[in-house]
Amino acid sequence: MVLIGGAVGSLTRFMVGTAIAARLGARFPFGTVFINITGSCLIGFAMTFLTERPHVNPNWRLLIVTGYLGGYTTFSSFQWETLSLFRDEGEWLGLVNGLGSLVVGYLAVWLGAVLAAKR
Repeated sequence: MVLIGGAVGSLTRFMVGTAIAARLGARFPFGTVFINITGSCLIGFAMTFLTERPHVNPNWRLLIVTGYLGGYTTFSSFQWETLSLFRDEGEWLGLVNGLGSLVVGYLAVWLGAVLAAKR
């Protein structure tokens, strides 16, 4: 289920990103922004729908959330987890996850680029 969903999600990401870049240009990552926002909306819908209905087969979550949305965007998982922390653990923990992930993630990608540039 994860493999099938992931393959289709990755292909969808490629097709949507390419179509948006062809239409709007690639100077600003409009495709990535669109994918991240739609992925966040989709994971909010899917997780709420799938977790609030006990009769739904758990394989649907593997196919749609872990597979498809995991291939489409990992940003949606980050957003869902941050929302869950806000709701279940308190605003501060959600804020730490949200801002911390952005800041530390940026520093990590910067460090990776610096390390790769120093051949």
